[in-house]
Amino acid sequence: MMAATAAARLRAGTRRAPALCRMPWLPLMLVMAAAAATLEQQVPLVLWSSDRGLWAPAADTHEGHITSDMQLSTYLDPALELGPRNVLLFLQDKLSIEDFTAYGGVFGNKQDSAFSNLENALDLAPSSLVLPAVDWYAISTLTTYLQEKLRASPLHVDLATLQELKLNASIPALLLIHLPYTASSGLMAPKEVLMGNDEVIGQVLSTLKSEDIPYTAALTAVRPSRVARDVAMVTGGLGRQLLQRTVAPPAINAPVSYNDTAPRILFWAQNFSVAYREHWEDLTSRTFGVQDLNLTGSSWNDSIARLVLTYDSLFGTMVTFKFTLANRFYRVSARYWFTLENLEIHSNGSVAYFNASQVTGPSIYSFHCEHVSSENEDGNLLVPDTQPSLWQMTFRDFQIQAFNVTGEQFSYASDCAGFFSPGIWMGLLTSLFMLFIFTYGLHMILSLKTMDRFDDHKGPTITLTQIV
Repeated sequence: MMAATAAARLRAGTRRAPALCRMPWLPLMLVMAAAAATLEQQVPLVLWSSDRGLWAPAADTHEGHITSDMQLSTYLDPALELGPRNVLLFLQDKLSIEDFTAYGGVFGNKQDSAFSNLENALDLAPSSLVLPAVDWYAISTLTTYLQEKLRASPLHVDLATLQELKLNASIPALLLIHLPYTASSGLMAPKEVLMGNDEVIGQVLSTLKSEDIPYTAALTAVRPSRVARDVAMVTGGLGRQLLQRTVAPPAINAPVSYNDTAPRILFWAQNFSVAYREHWEDLTSRTFGVQDLNLTGSSWNDSIARLVLTYDSLFGTMVTFKFTLANRFYRVSARYWFTLENLEIHSNGSVAYFNASQVTGPSIYSFHCEHVSSENEDGNLLVPDTQPSLWQMTFRDFQIQAFNVTGEQFSYASDCAGFFSPGIWMGLLTSLFMLFIFTYGLHMILSLKTMDRFDDHKGPTITLTQIV
């Protein structure tokens, strides 16, 4: 019964969920809510602590409410100031409120629930809080916020390293445990992955309980899982299935990932081509999804990141590509922005430089552009230092991120597409032209003057000398 209550809170965020279940239109509302949550990009956040009285029951938000970053800070501040100094952040790659509905066993099938350990932790915790929908921006800055409040650097741990740590109740510690999520088209079904993640949560909590360490824990995700696409395997599908043939999605190679203690730099493109003396080579298959890609020379810190790609036999010699990204704080916007300072090509002792300063964006985002190229017809975002250049480069569907990387997934992208597209300009100019015609016509109508004297057949004839 306690597990059912916890799962119902996760699904609806209020105690009125059982009443809603009796309404015949609830399945349709759930589908509409899932679509709305996908469009708004929200993720759930589950908080619980070994201390009592950190969150009042009235803090639970009503159904449909989206928690902003400011509201989230009001929930977290009491727990971080008055609660335990050891904070656990279970960060899953993808998670949605629909995951709890589809795989939580909330309709009576408790033994088949994928969140048994989480439900048990919520039932036994003296303090707990469930936020069904939190804005993704608030979650993207959650790690930095916890780091500033605790004044402790985040430590990426797993079960093996957790058992070796000596935690102290008086010394603040921020422990990050990354949990994967695989779509139904992968090797494992989402439910199996969620059950594995729940088992990891249970083992971590058991380790802390055995050492009698007070803690505050949070479970959330980087982005929504959009589990509505996987409902077909749970309920038999939504919509017509007659003569329907499942079309396999096209294979997408994994991005290039540079790691030291954690993933630091991510780089991906649908097509990566380079030319030397007008001879083009496609490097896509040699770059993305390759296990033995040579990243020697790559480095990362909070202000400078370098991604180095080396190819042994390209144009008959060894060629190295160096991406240099800088992270700076700008007071005008009160946030950090990154810039791709330059792109270097090293070959046969010579170096070709490309200015790529137009590749820029806030550090919490990745950068995406349909075309990043040194050719004029593709936008010319890569400007060679010497003209004409022997080297040319083209990236199609380019995406890169070197700061605030969480897991093996890109953050939401800052796109290079300008706001004023040709279609918008055409609409604005047409609207302004029509507004000018309307204004001119209205002015002409208001300028019309009528005669104030009229001809009387019994009196003298009116002579009009001038018509205004």
